[in-house]
Amino acid sequence: MTEIDNVPPSDPQLPGSERDAEHAQGHWLLARLGKKVLRPGGIELTRSLLRRAELHDSDVLELAPGMGRTATEIIAAKPRSYVGAEQNADAARLVTEIVAPAHGEVRVADAEDTGLPDASRDVVVGEAMLTMQGEKSKNAIVAEAARVLRPGGRYAIHELALTPDTLDESVKNEVQQALARSIKVNARPLTIAEWSTLLNKHGLVVDEVETAPMALLQPRRLLSDEGLFGVLRFVKNLLTQHDARRRVLTMRGVFRKYNRQMTAIAIVAHKPAAN
Repeated sequence: MTEIDNVPPSDPQLPGSERDAEHAQGHWLLARLGKKVLRPGGIELTRSLLRRAELHDSDVLELAPGMGRTATEIIAAKPRSYVGAEQNADAARLVTEIVAPAHGEVRVADAEDTGLPDASRDVVVGEAMLTMQGEKSKNAIVAEAARVLRPGGRYAIHELALTPDTLDESVKNEVQQALARSIKVNARPLTIAEWSTLLNKHGLVVDEVETAPMALLQPRRLLSDEGLFGVLRFVKNLLTQHDARRRVLTMRGVFRKYNRQMTAIAIVAHKPAAN
């Protein structure tokens, strides 16, 4: 059990706790209710991504580690070093508690400007954060990842994708707007082809692409991600927090309505050696 597992969902130290259920961003609301895995493809896709990223004995940077669930998995792989870049000071403090015993560090920094030296990392990991950015920020974050990677280094991302690649623009806009309204974040998922194009644009070569159903709030995924006791805690909080339950049901309704147009995607790309 990590330190974060001992933090109650109502703890005022949790990021976003100052906002009521109606206005809180979706991922922080779910965290307050006790949900620890906040990735579109669930913990299994995260673990598959990290295996492919080859973390052992590597210098790792995690962008926007959030509540630290993935940081726990990264530390378990025994990297040479871990640095997190987290914009939210409260989240940075929580993740520091997880990684400090392994001599990891978390700096309060934007993913677009980590402050790390050029070519100083073997692996950069980012999950469920590029989706939440507009085009300009997406490009800036990927450019930063490419800058800090050594030649041969890997960039591993786990995001939400739209499918198929030929999805009509009007449908794409409809899905994006429905997501933004329900999760209170200006979500801008890309198609599978567009995610690869974004990485290629910054000199990264895509090695592996894996997809999984976007089933974040489905019962089977909840049980897989949170375990029985985690699900019971989550359900108890939903039953006793009426405004939060209404928000979660709205999010779940959007996820179900556009289930055929959304998928979780994990990509590992590498930075080629200079010619």
